[in-house]
Amino acid sequence: MKMINNTKPFLRWAGGKRWLTKSILDFIPESFNNYHEPFIGGGSIFLFLKNQGLIKGTSYISDFNEDLINAYSVIRENPEKIISKLKTYKNDKEFYYKIRSQKPRSQVSKAVRFIYLNKTSYNGIYRVNNKGEYNVPFGYRKGENLFGFPNLLNLSKLLNDNVLLKNGDFDLVKKNIRANDLIFLDPPYTVAHENNGFIQYNQSIFKWEDQERLAELLKYINSKNAFYILTNASHNSIDELFKNIGKKHIVQRHSTIGGKGASRNRVNEFIFTNI
Repeated sequence: MKMINNTKPFLRWAGGKRWLTKSILDFIPESFNNYHEPFIGGGSIFLFLKNQGLIKGTSYISDFNEDLINAYSVIRENPEKIISKLKTYKNDKEFYYKIRSQKPRSQVSKAVRFIYLNKTSYNGIYRVNNKGEYNVPFGYRKGENLFGFPNLLNLSKLLNDNVLLKNGDFDLVKKNIRANDLIFLDPPYTVAHENNGFIQYNQSIFKWEDQERLAELLKYINSKNAFYILTNASHNSIDELFKNIGKKHIVQRHSTIGGKGASRNRVNEFIFTNI
């Protein structure tokens, strides 16, 4: 299969699905119309499918994170402005905390700050406190091409190719689903893998009620004769909730969320499909 592009995620995103690009072709239908991804995050799967030329129709991309969608939107419309401003930013601790403390008003300045903090923060985690303030500490990263300027230009072109961006709850995806569309769902995980603890890196924990709404969304997708691929934590409660809705697959990956004393072992994840 010929690659038509090589655009990569522009962010470091906790819980990202870059690892899944190696096997995602095993789960997608032979052909589909439009593409929907309401938890876009770093966009690994969307970009992979777009790079491969597998998305023929419109891409409906959304996320509840307003800063994230703003960054995608500004990259699409004004990548040169982002690049120009990022070239003046320093990769050091003092400058990091200066930028972190700021509250820019313009869309471009918000996007630049978001990208800068993501690339220079500890472990690429997006986390805010109760006041909605970004509170991840500095985490120096080496490399002259820290922000990937050529990739930002490629991403801008790709996002201008029949891609619609939206900020909002995942349930909004219902509005545009048609028969033979493909919906890829990668929600924040409510429960940690294979235990009863809670994952701590989410902006706000994806509540169990949200998982139940997600199960109802899968039933809706089925009723529209569309396709879905859902990733979720390998956990008994998740297995029970989704067991009668679609096919379950178990895949393995390396744990990517590190920290003090954290291990990076192989963990299982569930993939539910109706394909």
